[in-house]
Amino acid sequence: MKYLLDTNALLYMFGAPSELSARARRIVRDESDLSVSVVSFWEIAIKQSIGKLQFRMTIPELESSCKERDIKVLGLSSAAIESIKVLPKIHGDPFDRILIAHALTGNMVIVTSDGVMPQYPVRTVW
Repeated sequence: MKYLLDTNALLYMFGAPSELSARARRIVRDESDLSVSVVSFWEIAIKQSIGKLQFRMTIPELESSCKERDIKVLGLSSAAIESIKVLPKIHGDPFDRILIAHALTGNMVIVTSDGVMPQYPVRTVW
Protein backbone atom coordinates (compact mmCIF):
# COMPACT_ATOMS: atom_id res chain seq x y z
CA MET A 1 0.00 0.00 0.00
CA LYS A 2 1.14 3.57 -0.68
CA TYR A 3 0.89 6.15 2.08
CA LEU A 4 0.93 9.95 2.00
CA LEU A 5 1.89 11.66 5.26
CA ASP A 6 -0.29 14.62 6.14
CA THR A 7 1.59 17.62 7.49
CA ASN A 8 0.54 16.77 11.04
CA ALA A 9 1.87 13.20 10.74
CA LEU A 10 5.14 14.50 9.31
CA LEU A 11 5.55 17.00 12.14
CA TYR A 12 4.80 14.34 14.77
CA MET A 13 7.15 11.88 13.10
CA PHE A 14 10.13 14.23 13.32
CA GLY A 15 9.16 16.42 16.27
CA ALA A 16 6.92 14.50 18.66
CA PRO A 17 6.74 10.80 17.73
CA SER A 18 4.79 9.95 20.89
CA GLU A 19 1.88 11.96 19.42
CA LEU A 20 1.48 9.49 16.54
CA SER A 21 -1.22 6.88 17.03
CA ALA A 22 -0.01 3.30 17.39
CA ARG A 23 -1.17 2.57 13.84
CA ALA A 24 0.53 5.67 12.39
CA ARG A 25 3.73 4.80 14.30
CA ARG A 26 3.69 1.31 12.80
CA ILE A 27 3.15 2.70 9.29
CA VAL A 28 6.02 5.20 9.46
CA ARG A 29 8.27 2.56 11.02
CA ASP A 30 7.43 -0.48 8.88
CA GLU A 31 5.96 0.56 5.54
CA SER A 32 8.26 1.07 2.58
CA ASP A 33 6.10 3.20 0.26
CA LEU A 34 5.80 6.53 2.09
CA SER A 35 5.45 9.94 0.49
CA VAL A 36 5.16 13.54 1.58
CA SER A 37 4.04 16.47 -0.52
CA VAL A 38 6.22 19.51 -1.09
CA VAL A 39 3.03 21.36 -0.14
CA SER A 40 3.53 20.16 3.45
CA PHE A 41 6.96 21.83 3.45
CA TRP A 42 5.30 25.01 2.20
CA GLU A 43 2.64 24.86 4.93
CA ILE A 44 5.31 24.33 7.61
CA ALA A 45 7.40 27.24 6.32
CA ILE A 46 4.40 29.58 6.35
CA LYS A 47 3.43 28.59 9.89
CA GLN A 48 7.03 28.95 11.09
CA SER A 49 7.30 32.40 9.51
CA ILE A 50 4.20 33.74 11.23
CA GLY A 51 5.01 32.18 14.59
CA LYS A 52 2.20 29.59 14.57
CA LEU A 53 4.58 26.63 14.62
CA GLN A 54 7.57 26.01 16.83
CA PHE A 55 9.38 23.29 14.88
CA ARG A 56 13.15 23.23 15.06
CA MET A 57 13.99 21.78 11.66
CA THR A 58 14.50 23.96 8.61
CA ILE A 59 12.79 22.91 5.41
CA PRO A 60 16.08 21.67 3.84
CA GLU A 61 16.77 19.64 7.01
CA LEU A 62 13.27 18.19 6.88
CA GLU A 63 13.64 17.29 3.22
CA SER A 64 17.01 15.65 3.92
CA SER A 65 15.54 13.67 6.84
CA CYS A 66 12.73 12.45 4.58
CA LYS A 67 15.19 11.34 1.92
CA GLU A 68 17.32 9.54 4.55
CA ARG A 69 14.22 7.55 5.52
CA ASP A 70 13.33 6.85 1.87
CA ILE A 71 10.21 9.02 2.03
CA LYS A 72 9.44 10.31 -1.46
CA VAL A 73 8.89 14.04 -1.80
CA LEU A 74 6.07 14.67 -4.27
CA GLY A 75 6.01 17.77 -6.42
CA LEU A 76 2.80 19.29 -7.72
CA SER A 77 1.47 17.49 -10.76
CA SER A 78 -0.98 18.97 -13.21
CA ALA A 79 -3.22 15.92 -12.67
CA ALA A 80 -3.42 16.55 -8.92
CA ILE A 81 -4.05 20.26 -9.44
CA GLU A 82 -6.78 19.55 -12.00
CA SER A 83 -8.50 17.06 -9.70
CA ILE A 84 -9.01 19.80 -7.09
CA LYS A 85 -11.76 21.18 -9.34
CA VAL A 86 -14.05 18.23 -8.62
CA LEU A 87 -13.44 17.86 -4.89
CA PRO A 88 -16.46 18.56 -2.71
CA LYS A 89 -16.46 21.99 -1.06
CA ILE A 90 -16.14 20.64 2.48
CA HIS A 91 -13.63 23.25 3.56
CA GLY A 92 -11.29 25.69 1.89
CA ASP A 93 -7.89 24.64 3.29
CA PRO A 94 -5.75 24.65 0.13
CA PHE A 95 -3.02 22.52 1.74
CA ASP A 96 -5.44 19.73 2.69
CA ARG A 97 -7.15 19.91 -0.68
CA ILE A 98 -3.90 19.35 -2.59
CA LEU A 99 -2.92 16.49 -0.26
CA ILE A 100 -6.30 14.89 -0.95
CA ALA A 101 -5.76 15.40 -4.68
CA HIS A 102 -2.28 13.81 -4.42
CA ALA A 103 -3.77 10.82 -2.64
CA LEU A 104 -6.59 10.40 -5.15
CA THR A 105 -4.41 10.70 -8.24
CA GLY A 106 -1.65 8.54 -6.73
CA ASN A 107 -3.92 5.91 -5.16
CA MET A 108 -2.51 6.61 -1.70
CA VAL A 109 -3.86 6.41 1.83
CA ILE A 110 -3.38 9.59 3.87
CA VAL A 111 -1.87 9.17 7.33
CA THR A 112 -3.59 11.93 9.29
CA SER A 113 -5.22 12.83 12.59
CA ASP A 114 -7.35 15.43 10.76
CA GLY A 115 -11.04 14.84 11.36
CA VAL A 116 -12.21 16.63 8.20
CA MET A 117 -10.19 14.72 5.58
CA PRO A 118 -12.21 11.49 5.95
CA GLN A 119 -15.26 13.45 4.76
CA TYR A 120 -13.64 13.56 1.31
CA PRO A 121 -13.63 10.54 -1.03
CA VAL A 122 -10.14 9.51 0.11
CA ARG A 123 -8.82 6.72 2.32
CA THR A 124 -7.25 7.82 5.62
CA VAL A 125 -5.67 6.07 8.59
CA TRP A 126 -4.63 7.19 12.03
